[in-house]
Amino acid sequence: MSTTSDTTAVFRRHLPAAWLCTLTLCAFALQTDDFVITGVLPALARGLTVSEAAAGQLVTVFSVVCAAAAPIAAVGTAELPRRRLLISALTLFCIANFAVPLASSYAALMALRMSAALAAAVALPTVLAMTAQLTPPERRGRSLATVMAGLTGAVVLGVPVGTWVGAALGWQATFVLGGALGLAGLVCVRATLPEVPPAPAASLAERLRPLTRPAVLCTLLAATVAVLGNLLLQTYLAPFLSALAGVTPGTLGLLLALIGVAGIAGARAGGTLVDRRGAGAAFATASLVFAAATAGLALCGALRPAPLALVVPLLVVRAAAAWAVPPAVQTRVLALAGPERGPQALALTSSAVYVGASLGGALGGRLLAWYGPGTLPVAAACCAPAALLLFAAAAGRSRASEAAEVPASAR
Repeated sequence: MSTTSDTTAVFRRHLPAAWLCTLTLCAFALQTDDFVITGVLPALARGLTVSEAAAGQLVTVFSVVCAAAAPIAAVGTAELPRRRLLISALTLFCIANFAVPLASSYAALMALRMSAALAAAVALPTVLAMTAQLTPPERRGRSLATVMAGLTGAVVLGVPVGTWVGAALGWQATFVLGGALGLAGLVCVRATLPEVPPAPAASLAERLRPLTRPAVLCTLLAATVAVLGNLLLQTYLAPFLSALAGVTPGTLGLLLALIGVAGIAGARAGGTLVDRRGAGAAFATASLVFAAATAGLALCGALRPAPLALVVPLLVVRAAAAWAVPPAVQTRVLALAGPERGPQALALTSSAVYVGASLGGALGGRLLAWYGPGTLPVAAACCAPAALLLFAAAAGRSRASEAAEVPASAR
């Protein structure tokens, strides 16, 4: 009997609770919907009779809405019960995705994507907040890491599966898949998630206060530029690889899965490098490797059609380097903002990422329409040194601020 009890205790310690699995599923669904459009971009453009550059602006609008709405929604919904808020947001998310097959015009699809983005801007922060509130302090880091695995899993599994579904059943089916994932999360929320009280409210001014520190602002700008360089090419990877190496939608799904795995490995490597060498060295290494791999993709244009044996390793290295950037940014922001303002500063990093994604989608669309896909990796590679300069400027600003705070008698 004691053996059975001991075994049950071991399972309870090591297996995630049902509510944690539910929140991870929600994160997976929301992130998949954010990125999945990159895999069906050419088919979507043909279906709506718009250019691929115009279709890419659907990604831009999604990111803009998330960046702008997330901090405002956090303030406006602060007093609402978390479970009820998540159910409402997921309901809107599902409706916006299931209605895509009914959208007969580009404008209608744009409106639906804006609705889905608004739902995601409310739902994803709520998922992370509920994870922190429902978890004991000694297990909070592991629980948040589990939910974050849902975000990275969207890149590894959700986007490739969505690409394959779109290739087999039409691009509308990709969004229906997103709605189905959201519906699964909604059912699980109602079945497993307990109600939790709202987190302590913070005003919009309090959430934006870290921006008053120049070092924090420079770090967030560095993150924005780094994401801009990544999404500038990533958003239009389908037309770029089609022109460069004749990649078909089926092959693209496999490549996206491989890129996702590389991204996870890169994120782990970036975190390890931060611990061993510091945020500055980690960011510099990731930026330089990203620039080199992306420049290599630009040079492959001279070999068009370029062999996949050459293109794929460059894509893998580029993805790993891009995902190695966030640990350095988050570590630097926490160190600069301090323990009291750290949570607000980290929330602003999410907005910085969405701003970079929206700018990358917009600029990439312009370059694609005006100069063709070959210019995308050139522009993306140029963003890395710019981000590195901003990150270094943040370190300089921090040292200057610390020196200014030292009393004259202590100098």
